[in-house]
Amino acid sequence: MKALVWHGKQDIRYETMPDPEIEDGRDAIIKVTSCAICGSDLHLFHNLMPGMKPGDIVGHETMGEVVEVGKNNKALKPGDRIVVPFTIWCGECDQCRRGNYSVCERSNRNAKVAELVFGHATAGLFGYTHLTGGYSGGQAEYLRVPMADTTHIKVPDHFTDEQALFLSDILPTGWQAAVYCDIEPDDTVAIWGAGPVGQMAIRSAVLLGARQVIAIDFLPERLSMAAAAGAVTINPAEESVKDRLNELTHNKGPDKCIDAVGMESHSQILPEHLYDRTKQSLMMETDRPHTLREAMLMVRPGGVLSVPGVYGGVVDKLPFGAAMNKGVTIRTGQTHVNRWTDELIELIDEGVLDPSFVITHTEPLAKGPEMYPTFESRKDNCIKVVLKPGQEAA
Repeated sequence: MKALVWHGKQDIRYETMPDPEIEDGRDAIIKVTSCAICGSDLHLFHNLMPGMKPGDIVGHETMGEVVEVGKNNKALKPGDRIVVPFTIWCGECDQCRRGNYSVCERSNRNAKVAELVFGHATAGLFGYTHLTGGYSGGQAEYLRVPMADTTHIKVPDHFTDEQALFLSDILPTGWQAAVYCDIEPDDTVAIWGAGPVGQMAIRSAVLLGARQVIAIDFLPERLSMAAAAGAVTINPAEESVKDRLNELTHNKGPDKCIDAVGMESHSQILPEHLYDRTKQSLMMETDRPHTLREAMLMVRPGGVLSVPGVYGGVVDKLPFGAAMNKGVTIRTGQTHVNRWTDELIELIDEGVLDPSFVITHTEPLAKGPEMYPTFESRKDNCIKVVLKPGQEAA
């Protein structure tokens, strides 16, 4: 099969890889019909997440048609159309029984390595470093799904790929971020980052009843998309985030804040950005936490800070004293995707929410390198790319 394969920093290659095979009775093999590039894939592209190895297939937002199932998998059959959550979960351990699927106790086959970094292992994830199991990802023509009798979402027949695909990650991630805020009718919710997860969080916060939603981002196209959902927008390149948030909240601060940026945050404050870049280059810090710092300072006393943005290791100069003294509740974690599936499918089915709005580009799995503009030249208008493995390479 053809797949997108990691070989190092900014080195992702379109290569021929062995077809996946059934390895366990609970497995399934799917023929991928659509997959997406996630912002988290940029962390791998920039080699900021530890545990990648040359030859790893990337991608964790995938859907397709089941072509083979293991002998013990009674939940699926060939021909079933499924979305594959990015979290692999067994359905049997203590955490899975609690609905905490992203910290499944059995799916990470490299648990002992993960324990050295995180203290305790988290769940296995598709296409996302050997700290999370070293499983092949879904930016490929075929994918083996371990524990597939639980790790799947059956797609309603009348859903298009574009409607269903984002149930794998960004839609439930944005939804969980908003749910974790415990939104009340009078709340102002401030969301840093208007990328795909931020866009889903904006719409989730609106649906969950927030009085005012504020989106903070540098890119006008993203802010325009946020405004279309009813958000007030702030561009840090044009105005002070602090002053504008205080103005919009009568100097009380947002009741709820969401960091939908994560470890590659950029700051307009030059000394802060240079500090983080220098610490990264000296391997004294892995992540740039500008957004986390700002949200900790901006959130209202007694408020909630929800962090769906991915962090991979060590951050520096966090104003944790501000969070502690203000009595801020911090909630975070990888998404428990299947916990939210039923209600999100219902919202899509009723026409309340159509997650396909984030798609701006649809591409084949492979194109000639001359047809790919640089990231810097495309980043202003690229929100989400959907890869179609079945398309012929240009």
